[in-house]
Amino acid sequence: MSGEAPIDGKSQKKREEAAEADAATKHADRKEITLRSVVPDLSGGKACINNGRGEGGGAVENLIGESETPEFNAKRMRKSKPGLKRLFLSASVFFSFFLGLPFFLKSVEIYRSHLPFHEIDELSRVIETRPILFPCNFQAVFIGFEPNVLNFDHAKKLSLSISGRMRQLAGGDGGCGGCGSNYSVFVTLQMNDNCVRNQEVDDPWFWHCGSVKESDFDVSLKSDELVDELLDSTLSGGNKCGRDCGKVYTVVIVNGDKKVRTVVGKHRHGWIVGNISLEAAAKKVAEMFVNVFENGGRKERSIHGEFMPVGADGSIVLSFNLLNADPNDWIYEWDFERAEEILLAPVVEALAPIVNISVESQILYHTPKSFFSHWDDEKGSYIFSTQDLPFFVNSNEWHLDTSVAAGGRSKVLHIVIYVPSAKECPLLLQLPDGEVSKTNSFISPMWGGVIIWNPSDCSRTSDIEYSLRHTIPFPDLVEVFEVFMGQLRQLFGLGSESVYVGTPGSVNFLPSERGFTEWELDVLSWQHTCFNLQSCATTLGSLSRLVQSLPRMIIIDEIGKQVKFSLQEANLAQGNASLGICDASAVSSRQARSLAEDAFLHPSIMSVSYYSFEHCFAVYSPFFLPVLLHVVIAAIKEGRRYKQEMSKYVAWKAKAKEIVVA
Repeated sequence: MSGEAPIDGKSQKKREEAAEADAATKHADRKEITLRSVVPDLSGGKACINNGRGEGGGAVENLIGESETPEFNAKRMRKSKPGLKRLFLSASVFFSFFLGLPFFLKSVEIYRSHLPFHEIDELSRVIETRPILFPCNFQAVFIGFEPNVLNFDHAKKLSLSISGRMRQLAGGDGGCGGCGSNYSVFVTLQMNDNCVRNQEVDDPWFWHCGSVKESDFDVSLKSDELVDELLDSTLSGGNKCGRDCGKVYTVVIVNGDKKVRTVVGKHRHGWIVGNISLEAAAKKVAEMFVNVFENGGRKERSIHGEFMPVGADGSIVLSFNLLNADPNDWIYEWDFERAEEILLAPVVEALAPIVNISVESQILYHTPKSFFSHWDDEKGSYIFSTQDLPFFVNSNEWHLDTSVAAGGRSKVLHIVIYVPSAKECPLLLQLPDGEVSKTNSFISPMWGGVIIWNPSDCSRTSDIEYSLRHTIPFPDLVEVFEVFMGQLRQLFGLGSESVYVGTPGSVNFLPSERGFTEWELDVLSWQHTCFNLQSCATTLGSLSRLVQSLPRMIIIDEIGKQVKFSLQEANLAQGNASLGICDASAVSSRQARSLAEDAFLHPSIMSVSYYSFEHCFAVYSPFFLPVLLHVVIAAIKEGRRYKQEMSKYVAWKAKAKEIVVA
């Protein structure tokens, strides 16, 4: 320890307080000098300086507060920084609406499968600018003419003559669905076993020199059916040529000393036999090529689409109806299953590439007609005229539309076999020329046909066992179905007669057991392919324009697939047509049209869901617009308030900074 006396604790504390008071006094003196130079006398010319004992710091603070108070404006300044809580809440509510907008638009989004609009427009353009034409090959064989014409020059001359005459008859390109100008003409001159051709082509479908003689066409030795089969075996059925250049149609001209006779067989060939010159034969051959093989023996050049008895789905329902006018007199039934198997099955098979046919049958009773016939003593029967035909079908009593396909897109053709009552038996149809109809039937386009069948024992005076069930004899049923085949041919635009009358003369047609010959099926395939592709392009074009005009239309994936497959089938049909493959092109075109119709008439696009955007806005605006309006107004007000308060704070900071710097 040091020699100094210890210092009391209380004395030490007093010394420290006195030192602090002296320091504060000195500091106050320095402040006074500074404030006097800066702050004038604000209170009546007296400086507010307190040099009291130990109170210098508090006096200075009071001086500063008193000096600031007159400069602070509460309306324009604020000492604290405005808070962000209110602004954050308003902004979060405001932006929450915009953040939720994508979810809202997704919830009301209309699903639209992609449709190939460019491919649809391209198909329509191709169908419109380039008609569907099939390649054809026409072969004319001249047998038994003078030996001096057996040379290449005459063959070439005949070929040019036939081609020129065909162009005159076709009238240009011939329109859609045929050969048009896309054909070749081959001429063969044969004398015994020697042949000369206008051009040499090594293909099996060409005429085999010496395979058929002049004597093979002698009607007294062979029937037309035998000659037809002989030519078919010789020409290999006229199938496609080896270069995939289409069907081959052949006409054989045999020079003789008898009257000229022209026959067209069941296949793809015909023959002319008789005393005829080369020039006349060339004209007749050209007419057979154009008017018969290319146009099907019809007067008009094409089938009108609105009169085609084929449904939009490429199918037909043949509804056979046996009508007993008055079952109190008699009741007739039929063996329809046997008739369908023997008579209808070949027809359905022949038309399969063109149309899908289904068959159904029913027997109806109490089916009177809508008018009364009159008795004709001269003809010994009841007569009704063609003027009564519009009233023959009694829609109120004949309940024919019982098919399950009647409500769909399949076409229903009604075939009515009408059995009159005993009071009007026999019932015959009188033609406008006064003659009685041989078939005793009539057709109604796009509806079907009616055949009046009179029982063989019906008479006003004969004794008939009434109210007994009878069965139509099968030979009579065969005759009825023969009449039906003629009606079906007419409904398809072909003739029901076996003779075609042209400018050079008449042409006899051999009937086919299938109802349609091969060359007639080719014509139907051409025409239906053209019509189906045109209908497909029109339907897809309408769908494309409809979808593009309604942005909110629902387009499901199934519709997109149907449109895609329809375009594929249409392109396939065009490719097969260019190669001359008739059956495949007809099938593809039928499927293309059916798929296009399915897409256009799909139930999903018939809904009311494809409303416009204006309609959508009108529906949802009453729910969101009032709330959104208040939120926007509140956000704007809060933003302005924060901006104003922030400017007050900035003004205060600037003022304080000036005071400190001074």
